[in-house]
Amino acid sequence: MMWGYGFDMGWMWLFGLLVLLGVALIVIVAVRAFSGGVNRGSPRGNADVLQSQGGRSAARQLLDERYAKGELSSEEYREKLTVLGEDS
Repeated sequence: MMWGYGFDMGWMWLFGLLVLLGVALIVIVAVRAFSGGVNRGSPRGNADVLQSQGGRSAARQLLDERYAKGELSSEEYREKLTVLGEDS
Protein backbone atom coordinates (compact mmCIF):
# COMPACT_ATOMS: atom_id res chain seq x y z
CA MET A 1 0.00 0.00 0.00
CA MET A 2 1.17 3.48 -0.77
CA TRP A 3 -1.11 5.53 1.50
CA GLY A 4 -1.63 8.45 -0.84
CA TYR A 5 1.84 8.70 -2.35
CA GLY A 6 0.93 6.95 -5.55
CA PHE A 7 -0.10 8.16 -8.97
CA ASP A 8 -2.33 11.01 -7.77
CA MET A 9 0.47 12.94 -6.02
CA GLY A 10 1.85 14.01 -9.38
CA TRP A 11 -1.05 16.48 -9.78
CA MET A 12 -0.70 18.15 -6.37
CA TRP A 13 1.47 20.92 -7.83
CA LEU A 14 -1.47 21.94 -10.04
CA PHE A 15 -3.77 22.24 -7.03
CA GLY A 16 -1.16 24.31 -5.17
CA LEU A 17 -0.73 26.58 -8.20
CA LEU A 18 -4.48 27.12 -8.50
CA VAL A 19 -4.75 27.99 -4.80
CA LEU A 20 -1.88 30.45 -5.14
CA LEU A 21 -3.49 32.10 -8.20
CA GLY A 22 -6.82 32.31 -6.38
CA VAL A 23 -5.26 34.03 -3.37
CA ALA A 24 -3.38 36.45 -5.64
CA LEU A 25 -6.62 37.29 -7.48
CA ILE A 26 -8.43 37.97 -4.20
CA VAL A 27 -5.59 40.25 -3.04
CA ILE A 28 -5.61 42.17 -6.36
CA VAL A 29 -9.37 42.67 -6.25
CA ALA A 30 -9.23 43.84 -2.62
CA VAL A 31 -6.42 46.33 -3.33
CA ARG A 32 -8.24 47.75 -6.36
CA ALA A 33 -11.48 48.06 -4.40
CA PHE A 34 -9.91 49.89 -1.47
CA SER A 35 -7.59 52.13 -3.49
CA GLY A 36 -10.20 53.87 -5.61
CA GLY A 37 -11.16 51.28 -8.19
CA VAL A 38 -10.31 50.82 -11.82
CA ASN A 39 -10.83 54.42 -13.01
CA ARG A 40 -8.05 55.86 -10.90
CA GLY A 41 -5.80 56.53 -13.90
CA SER A 42 -8.48 57.74 -16.30
CA PRO A 43 -8.73 61.39 -17.31
CA ARG A 44 -12.12 61.72 -15.62
CA GLY A 45 -10.73 60.33 -12.37
CA ASN A 46 -7.93 62.90 -12.44
CA ALA A 47 -10.44 65.69 -13.08
CA ASP A 48 -12.35 64.67 -9.97
CA VAL A 49 -9.16 64.75 -7.92
CA LEU A 50 -8.17 68.15 -9.28
CA GLN A 51 -11.68 69.49 -8.74
CA SER A 52 -11.50 68.50 -5.10
CA GLN A 53 -8.12 70.20 -4.68
CA GLY A 54 -8.92 73.88 -4.54
CA GLY A 55 -12.26 73.65 -6.33
CA ARG A 56 -10.76 74.22 -9.78
CA SER A 57 -11.39 72.20 -12.92
CA ALA A 58 -8.67 70.18 -14.61
CA ALA A 59 -8.53 72.69 -17.48
CA ARG A 60 -8.07 75.59 -15.06
CA GLN A 61 -5.37 73.71 -13.19
CA LEU A 62 -3.50 73.03 -16.42
CA LEU A 63 -3.89 76.63 -17.53
CA ASP A 64 -2.55 77.89 -14.19
CA GLU A 65 0.45 75.58 -14.46
CA ARG A 66 1.25 76.74 -18.00
CA TYR A 67 0.98 80.38 -16.92
CA ALA A 68 3.24 79.76 -13.93
CA LYS A 69 5.87 78.14 -16.18
CA GLY A 70 5.81 81.18 -18.46
CA GLU A 71 4.36 79.34 -21.45
CA LEU A 72 1.45 81.83 -21.67
CA SER A 73 1.46 85.59 -21.62
CA SER A 74 -0.91 87.49 -19.33
CA GLU A 75 -3.18 88.33 -22.28
CA GLU A 76 -3.36 84.70 -23.43
CA TYR A 77 -4.04 83.57 -19.86
CA ARG A 78 -6.94 86.01 -19.41
CA GLU A 79 -8.35 85.13 -22.83
CA LYS A 80 -8.31 81.41 -22.06
CA LEU A 81 -9.87 82.02 -18.65
CA THR A 82 -12.70 83.87 -20.38
CA VAL A 83 -13.19 80.96 -22.77
CA LEU A 84 -13.34 78.58 -19.83
CA GLY A 85 -15.84 80.82 -18.07
CA GLU A 86 -13.62 81.13 -14.99
CA ASP A 87 -12.47 84.73 -15.35
CA SER A 88 -12.75 85.62 -11.71
